[in-house]
Amino acid sequence: MDRCQALAARLRRTGALTEPAWAEAFAAVPRELFVPRFFAATGGGWRAVAEGDDGWLDQVYADQVLVTQLDGDESAWERARADGPVPGTPTCSSSMPTIMAIMLEELRTGDRARVLEVGTGTGYNTALLCHRLGDANVSTVDIDPALVRTASAALAKAGHHPDCVTGDGARGLPDSAPFDRVLCTCAVSAIPPDWVAQTRPGGLIVTTLNRPIGAGLVRLVAEEGALAHGRVLTKDGRFMPLRAHRLDDPLDLLSRLRDAEPDETRRTSLPISAVLSPSSPLEFFASLELEGVLPAYPGDAGVVYLVHPDGSWVRHAEQHGRLVVSQGGPRHLWDRAEQARVRWRRLGKPDRGRFGLTVDGDRQEFWLDAPDSPHRWPLGG
Repeated sequence: MDRCQALAARLRRTGALTEPAWAEAFAAVPRELFVPRFFAATGGGWRAVAEGDDGWLDQVYADQVLVTQLDGDESAWERARADGPVPGTPTCSSSMPTIMAIMLEELRTGDRARVLEVGTGTGYNTALLCHRLGDANVSTVDIDPALVRTASAALAKAGHHPDCVTGDGARGLPDSAPFDRVLCTCAVSAIPPDWVAQTRPGGLIVTTLNRPIGAGLVRLVAEEGALAHGRVLTKDGRFMPLRAHRLDDPLDLLSRLRDAEPDETRRTSLPISAVLSPSSPLEFFASLELEGVLPAYPGDAGVVYLVHPDGSWVRHAEQHGRLVVSQGGPRHLWDRAEQARVRWRRLGKPDRGRFGLTVDGDRQEFWLDAPDSPHRWPLGG
């Protein structure tokens, strides 16, 4: 069994792949063509790894994210190769194959759908789409011309020639619309209305939401005009954001609060993991009640902050076996977190799969159980 086939088999064993057609695509498309080099995290930054290095191919076929670009700077890899690890923020990657498999299956393409992929990246996901649907049914767009060039070259090596376009993915590709499916392989803070308008009524949009708490996958069904309804998916997936959708740096917000005095310091029974961990059943509901709040990790053992651009903040720490919070600013965020837990329990402890999303142009909101639910929360507001 070659490495592609072994990867497909692992994804099937874990349940990430259930459709034979997608399993066949993963078994046929060589990932190494799309990640001949990448960055590996080290204690001092990012180390450059290249084809032929010890362990390169093992890492390529591991079920892991491979970072391929830092800060949009194409020279960073060469500097890391020459001088050792460099600092930087990832701006392109080959996503974890498990998450790619989940998103592709949630797209429910069948064998003939016309798909717009937003976020070409390395081109590996594009190649999987092409293998399943045919090159003529796949269009892909990325804002970075260098990424489009390298992805197009890698796709050609794999024998695929889809429509590869440099442009703002939030605007879609109006000249090629309408599409049966839209798949975004980066995260967005709100659903771009152009995606809905460029999707045939009844077509699907699958993307991840760029939320500091409660991020994850959503699938929407397009209706007429800019209207769409859909669900938050129980299978999780988190991606780096579309460049125009990046959030504030929480450590920068925290630095502005260095001299802030708390309004109160007290004990709490609510662990920070219940609010922040993706595995916590409370996390998604807490994210709705704490819209715009960002976690910050200053590096102190056992200490986590929550901060908001309005200057509200919480310091959560374990001291002598007890959980202690300090909070200040215009709103007491930890009071809101504790109140969210009470409300969540009263609503029957809903997990993320009970929530949905309505998009009507720029008016976008979450709801519990049904679109006409009295329990609603604005997306991004």
